[in-house]
Amino acid sequence: MTDGVGAPALLRLLHLCSPTLPIGAFAYSQGLEGAVTVGWVRDEEDARAWITGQVSAQLATLDLPLLRRFYDAWGAGPGDADACALDTWSAFLAASRPTAELQLEDRHLGAALARVLGGLDLSEAASWSGRADVSHAALFALAARRWDVPLAAAAHGFAFAWAEAQTSAAVRLVPLGQSAGQRILVAAAGAIPAAVARALTLPDEELGAAAPRLAIASARHETQYSRLFRS
Repeated sequence: MTDGVGAPALLRLLHLCSPTLPIGAFAYSQGLEGAVTVGWVRDEEDARAWITGQVSAQLATLDLPLLRRFYDAWGAGPGDADACALDTWSAFLAASRPTAELQLEDRHLGAALARVLGGLDLSEAASWSGRADVSHAALFALAARRWDVPLAAAAHGFAFAWAEAQTSAAVRLVPLGQSAGQRILVAAAGAIPAAVARALTLPDEELGAAAPRLAIASARHETQYSRLFRS
């Protein structure tokens, strides 16, 4: 396979990124529903700008760099895991979520993935399901590491799975047609390689995210009277 990803690892990565993985990602919009409600996202162009903007302002500088640090911290096997680094970066990621809604989403997805991985004989995942600082990125990195998925491939897969979930939410919320959704997904995919390249070399002092409208939309969504997605 290209880029050093063998067939077994590629199939494992596709499994990890599949929307059929039972972790409940479909239930969250990450502030997008709030943005649609107040009129910040009204059509295909707005949705594309919202999603691709987050790839650059959120994934490239927070989620993906943390994925790399989790990947490194898990080490080559259970005996090589750096518990201090895992704790440090888990606390950092939780503190970087600007709203209670986004913190809750990360805990829910991370705990659900921990349970799935525990059922797939990754025993290290089991203890994470009850942790307050559990995250999707930490457990995704664990699976990628143990399944021999190269870091760059794992980062691209993680970002694409996020973009796919956001695009699906936009199709339902705006609403948009399926063709519009595919155009948005292509645009998001086009932004991912640069985001991954930046993320994998980002130093610790530059970690963080600046997405004020995401934080405002998510905070408003927490008390929104009528909604399709969880808060």
